[in-house]
Amino acid sequence: MKHKPSTSRRDFLRKAGLAAVGAIGAPMILPSTVFARNGMITPGSKITMACIGIGNMGTYNMNAFLQKQDVQIVAVCDVDAQRLEEGRAAVDKHYGTKGCAVYSDFRELLMRTDLDAVSIATPDHWHALLAVAAMKAGLDVYGEKPLGFSIPEGRAIVDATERYGAIWQTGSWQRSEKNFRYACELVRNGRIGTVHSVRVGLPDGFSINDNGGYHVTAPPPGFDYDMWLGPAPKTPYIPNRCHWNFRWISDYGGGQLTDWAGHHCDIAQWGMGTELTAPVEIEGVAEYTNVADGLFDTPTKYAFTCRYAEGFTMIVADRTKQPKGMGVQFEGTEGWIWVDRGGVLESSVPGVTTSVIGPNEIHLYKSEDHHQNFLDCVRSRRKTITPAEVAHRSIMIGHLGLIAMKLGKKVHWNPATERFVNDPEADRLLDRPMRGPWHL
Repeated sequence: MKHKPSTSRRDFLRKAGLAAVGAIGAPMILPSTVFARNGMITPGSKITMACIGIGNMGTYNMNAFLQKQDVQIVAVCDVDAQRLEEGRAAVDKHYGTKGCAVYSDFRELLMRTDLDAVSIATPDHWHALLAVAAMKAGLDVYGEKPLGFSIPEGRAIVDATERYGAIWQTGSWQRSEKNFRYACELVRNGRIGTVHSVRVGLPDGFSINDNGGYHVTAPPPGFDYDMWLGPAPKTPYIPNRCHWNFRWISDYGGGQLTDWAGHHCDIAQWGMGTELTAPVEIEGVAEYTNVADGLFDTPTKYAFTCRYAEGFTMIVADRTKQPKGMGVQFEGTEGWIWVDRGGVLESSVPGVTTSVIGPNEIHLYKSEDHHQNFLDCVRSRRKTITPAEVAHRSIMIGHLGLIAMKLGKKVHWNPATERFVNDPEADRLLDRPMRGPWHL
């Protein structure tokens, strides 16, 4: 049954041309009532959502949203029929109904008039196309990191949030963990003096899930492989090319570096207050291990140094090349602070990790539930804790590192223009043409 069109947020945003404005965490200037696509999201109503991509992170996010009382998931979308059925079954089981709709083509899903938001968790090379299409359709988006497959695709997502007035949350959930926020507050409030270096430790190698081998074969029944490839180059189907392992293939991702830079590089940026800029010089070295006759071609070992105009350096490397391994280590004139997952927070300065952030000191955006923060912002129209511009700048570090290491030379970057300085060779590596008929 089709819903009769009403004064929808889709129409409202298109006609009014609203765009997100103000500082991070500041409210947008909107009417006192927030428009949904088919009416108003009132305090007692549910936010209707759909989930695009029912793989590892897609299922995790779907289950997280299913636990929220103010959400109703009404549809799932995936190019793999098996995963699609698993997603539908999980939603219907949770609600005790058989009402979850299924779609193999996201374009049909976005034609629905009863949606407020979507959760997107697909391979990196699909992020920008799906995100921009969803926001153009008037939807708010919870999108997985890395923000975009490339720097220009990330910028396209940022521009779309502003053009369509969309609420965006990136799945960089570490910002909603107390120890990460507290570590960044300690750094920003000078507990270790002036920070001169930041060390970011990320995983090395590949974490391979064997999906059926490395030989060319026909795609399994129910898997739309051509749609999975989408804007990426046309290439024969190999089982281990798809699903989890796409991360290790440069046509679809950037290896452990871009898979994790949206987490730890993001925390490094947060602690240094450089969330809206980027380094100006980058140089480093990567190692490439020949796996499966070159199918996996992203770096397995890497280390690169970024210099910021703000006067500090950031050393990003796989964990084997960092003193503390994984995590973020801020090094200042009076000591260091190290933070990592699992509640880890250490400092060389006695008493720092138990010190109180005073009322007149810097307090960062507080969220204790990443998914709920998104939902709260859908209602309030405030910026989320990880909006698109912030995520764009964080993953930019990973993209710049990949380019510098591939070229084997120091590159100079202009964070304002998002181009290299007098370096056409490096500029050519910023993006690639999309395979037709796909385009942004």
